[in-house]
Amino acid sequence: MPLYKRITIDADTKVLIWKIEEPYEDLSRGIELTAHCKERVEGMKSDLHRRGFMSVRHLLAAEGYSDHDLYYDEQGKPHLKDDNHISITHSFTFSAIIIGKREVGIDIEKQREKILLIAHKFTPIEEYRTLANSDALVRKLTIVWGAKEAVYKIYATPKVSFLQHINITDFDFDDQRTTGKISFNGSVSWYDFDFLEFEGFTCVYAMPKEEKSITG
Repeated sequence: MPLYKRITIDADTKVLIWKIEEPYEDLSRGIELTAHCKERVEGMKSDLHRRGFMSVRHLLAAEGYSDHDLYYDEQGKPHLKDDNHISITHSFTFSAIIIGKREVGIDIEKQREKILLIAHKFTPIEEYRTLANSDALVRKLTIVWGAKEAVYKIYATPKVSFLQHINITDFDFDDQRTTGKISFNGSVSWYDFDFLEFEGFTCVYAMPKEEKSITG
């Protein structure tokens, strides 16, 4: 079982990352799906998506949960029946979950030059023109995109714009953390982000600051 990495953030919050190397048949062994999730995975045309889906169930099992402990709300946001918070992500050959008593969000992205073509849609690209080379720009933009994806999974409010409403504070790569805020409908919510890079991928996870929301 390739549990790639386990990160203990605090006594109540953990991140687990899986490297997807096994075929679907191997990942299916020992995993009992709900009828709804069985229908979902059988309807997936991509073998990699099916393997990613099953790898997440192994991550759940590593923390003592089964597929029957997981459910989704009308927005498609996952929840655990014991009232712990969970967020799930999958990108190509990696999947991850974050579980905690506070609200949590996580995202994994593959670092690709394609992000340069869409960056203007989710962040003011002129803010990053001082970076020395395109590799550094791809890395930074991938972190910013991952942070916005992770925090949106927490906020989960329709009509929130990545470009207009979510701002990520600039950071140095060595810091491996930053902050950010969502400004929407007269409310400002602040969040903490941590990030790590491995094998050409970026993982970002988010949690609200202790004083989550202020008027502004």
